[in-house]
Amino acid sequence: MRSLRSLSALLLALVACSHAQPPPTPPPAQAIAAPAPGPEPVATRPPSEVAPASIYFDYDASELSPASRAVLQDFLDQARARPDQSVRIEGNCDERGSREYNLALGQRRAEAARKYLENLGMDTSRITTVSNGKERPRASGSDEAAWKENRRDDLIPTSGNVGVSSAAEPASR
Repeated sequence: MRSLRSLSALLLALVACSHAQPPPTPPPAQAIAAPAPGPEPVATRPPSEVAPASIYFDYDASELSPASRAVLQDFLDQARARPDQSVRIEGNCDERGSREYNLALGQRRAEAARKYLENLGMDTSRITTVSNGKERPRASGSDEAAWKENRRDDLIPTSGNVGVSSAAEPASR
């Protein structure tokens, strides 16, 4: 029995020693340390252009809907990345109503969007407004679908500061 224990111990010792351990790695040769290279220069891309946007209004109204406010917030987020770009807000109306009435309504719509952007923090010198009235319809036709498409503000990015907005600015033709 004793020999069996001795034999077991001997086998256990042989098995344990049979796992060869790798030799320790020699320390690296002492060399003069070169300064660590700095980070690679990153090519900076200019921020993307601010995308034009449109917001829509109910009939004979200039109040902003929740959907319009969301579009204006997205527009502002883009514009913050491009302080070199300004915005021209063009108020538009459908064909119903007189020319004078629609010019005034288009200006109220443009001013509503301007005030909202200013309240969100956009610099007033980057915003100008103009009313097209019913002179620039996007959709032709005399039905609700066309009228709905034409009751809008168009937010158009422009290069550089455009100056303070003015309600007295003449409408573009």
